[in-house]
Amino acid sequence: MIDPMSRRPYIAANWKMNKTASEADEFLDVFLPTQTNEGPEVAICPSYLALGRVAERCAGTPVKSAAQNMYFEDSGAFTGEVSAPMLLDIGVDAVILGHSERRQNFGEIDEALARKVRRAVEAGLQPILCCGETEGERESGDTDSVLSHQVITDLAELHTKDLDKVVIAYEPIWAIGTGKVATLEQAQESIQFIRNLLQTRDPEAAQRVRILYGGSVKPGNAAELMAQPDIDGALVGGAALDPADFGGIVAAAGA
Repeated sequence: MIDPMSRRPYIAANWKMNKTASEADEFLDVFLPTQTNEGPEVAICPSYLALGRVAERCAGTPVKSAAQNMYFEDSGAFTGEVSAPMLLDIGVDAVILGHSERRQNFGEIDEALARKVRRAVEAGLQPILCCGETEGERESGDTDSVLSHQVITDLAELHTKDLDKVVIAYEPIWAIGTGKVATLEQAQESIQFIRNLLQTRDPEAAQRVRILYGGSVKPGNAAELMAQPDIDGALVGGAALDPADFGGIVAAAGA
């Protein structure tokens, strides 16, 4: 059995549709000098227009750059989309896939996500695959069935040998940007459930996969969340827009 303590914590900043390229520069001016190779793995996920600048600034530092989405084809008549080769060309390391805002607002479906996850891994990009239930689904007792469908379907096209190349982010939709946070028991229970799903594919790889929590994570609650045995880090939204707040979360993960 793999020791969970051997999983290096992972903290990702999802800036969503915030920060211009110049504002990204201002953030990195403050944040990058505070980062070392000794702490958790850290990724910054800006908008596309700031992504090239962030990738350039993060190159050669302990901090990764990540996109917020990508398409599964490499090129073609797909207006408004961005491909894996395009991301690699500007030095991007990782990509968020299946965020609930993409699923709910832009009609992202699991079958398309399965192709995106496979293509990201094939290209050498690290997928940060998001999953999570709505408040209604949790109240009706459907959390496990929702997570099962999302995780199993989204990883269906991935070779088992590549399972541990994926980072998974559990984000209860009712906790994203609401100020609500899942209790420690709720977060640990759902993330442990996801890890158990992965064990049906490969028990050892399942112990190596890092599973993050996302949903109103702040410096004040980060440490206790990440002290849970199956929570390996955080996908951070609002608190990631401030370099001091995000730095506090990174520090909590490395404590």
